[in-house]
Amino acid sequence: MDTIASSPDVDPSARPERPERGQEVEVTVDRLAYGGNGVARLDGYVLFVPETFPGDRVRAQVTKRKRAYGEARVLELLTPSPDRIAPVAEHPGVAWQVMPYAKQLEIKADQVRDALTRIGHLEGFELEPVVPASEQWGYRNKLEYSFGTGEDGGLVCGFHAPGSWEDIVDGVSLLGSERLAAAREQVLAFCREQGLDAYDRRTQTGFLRNLVLREARRTGETQIRLVTSRGELDTVAFSQAVEATSLVWTQMDQVGETTYGGYSELVAGAGTITEELAGLEFSISPEAFFQTNTEMAEQLYGVAQEYAGLQGWERVYDLFCGIGTIGLTLARRAGEVWGLEIVEPAIADAIANARRNDIENARFFAGDVRVAL
Repeated sequence: MDTIASSPDVDPSARPERPERGQEVEVTVDRLAYGGNGVARLDGYVLFVPETFPGDRVRAQVTKRKRAYGEARVLELLTPSPDRIAPVAEHPGVAWQVMPYAKQLEIKADQVRDALTRIGHLEGFELEPVVPASEQWGYRNKLEYSFGTGEDGGLVCGFHAPGSWEDIVDGVSLLGSERLAAAREQVLAFCREQGLDAYDRRTQTGFLRNLVLREARRTGETQIRLVTSRGELDTVAFSQAVEATSLVWTQMDQVGETTYGGYSELVAGAGTITEELAGLEFSISPEAFFQTNTEMAEQLYGVAQEYAGLQGWERVYDLFCGIGTIGLTLARRAGEVWGLEIVEPAIADAIANARRNDIENARFFAGDVRVAL
């Protein structure tokens, strides 16, 4: 198959010639698009190349061909960017780990600036510096794993391979804590010992689908939710094999891969876990949303409070409020807070959280924001 090299000498007025699907090309990535894909140009034609970094020279194969742009997958890294650093580990979904963190922040700031000017048509604004994360690894309080079958036929628990909806790469996420890593090992060992099989996304048969792990980083409480197809599970053995503050089993009927919905059963422990944030205590149910970076959520809510500049008489609307974290952190500086969220268990948590923290000027309602506001 022929390989075509990109040229810097391109007539901008000429219509770019589109490469054929399956064609191999050599391109240099000049920037990152929103979402993280590298952007390269082949004689003026834009190619999005996942898992590349500005300055990389790669040999790639065109996988999608449209009028204005195409997509390609990397076959070989010919010349790495001078800014590249060694990855911490093989880890699907963490492509940016080959960039120095300062460079990551620079790129994110550029993407925000581009969105405000090119899409928002704003001018003359001052973009404040990105607030860096306190931790680059081990910061996530929630992880969602998928079960699959390895090449040897054994049960694996990890993440979807890049670009694949059916293949699962076995492994533990370094974005979570050692406590969550230990919880994954306990569940995986139990499932292997029980001889449970993984859900096959091609044939839509099999039992084990997902493993959802949650950790309250301030209190140390953990929530483990095993998501399966309809079937039988030895819940007594499950509760004996796995240690958790809250142990839940969710059975799904639908074909699509999701951890929301289904029928959930509390196997052991409490129905919720408790976390502390901004001087408040929050009860978190299995399907409720909670910011996945606890430490940075605290900073985020502080910024929201600063910009709101509340004086004690205002009415605050917390839309898509989840368990009420933002609204409740603002409540003591506002006249009243109204929270709205479509997930009913989250609203139950929000109401309980207001009572738990003796906040009387906050009201929460379940409903679709589009029609219920």
